[in-house]
Amino acid sequence: MYIRIIKPVIDRLVGFLGLLSLSPLLLVLILLGIGHFRGNPFFLQKRVGKKEKIFYIVKFRTMTHVKDEKGKLLPDSLRLTPFGKFMRKYSLDELPQFFNLLVGDMSMIGPRPLLVEYLSLYSEVQSRRHLVKPGITGLAQINGRNGISWERKFQFDVMYVEEQSFGLDAHIFLKSFQQLFLPKNIYGKGGEVKPFKGSREK
Repeated sequence: MYIRIIKPVIDRLVGFLGLLSLSPLLLVLILLGIGHFRGNPFFLQKRVGKKEKIFYIVKFRTMTHVKDEKGKLLPDSLRLTPFGKFMRKYSLDELPQFFNLLVGDMSMIGPRPLLVEYLSLYSEVQSRRHLVKPGITGLAQINGRNGISWERKFQFDVMYVEEQSFGLDAHIFLKSFQQLFLPKNIYGKGGEVKPFKGSREK
């Protein structure tokens, strides 16, 4: 009952109330983003959702589009601005995802939605993370975030799929709320999150 009916209703309600109640803050961040990046303050990117459905995730921009002499984007660590670091530190860049909640692409709690190009790289077990809607926060995020390996993240994702319940969701939500005030493991080693190269266990 909770997973099939109550949780989706809560997600859409949270999305609506989040956008409504945070509208003054969102407006300020939009204006700051426009001024800082001299243009569009939003970041839209294709991600993989439930049953491998592709959708666009909405976030605030945290990086520039600076490229090298060959026209290739510079590494994330060189494009991430001080303003962007502040936004990521306190998860302010994630706030537009209330829209994704409202339209039903995402859930408050679940595995983080990842890049489309990773689809062919998962093992059969890791692919089970797509049996549920992706979340704004999840079990992997409260257990190390970007400070743990991809394999460990996927273990937490699959664990969530197999053990999801109201109690687990409440635990993840409260733990995530606490981490807003004690942010850590936002970046991987070297100042950026390394891309997923594929599972060792195909």
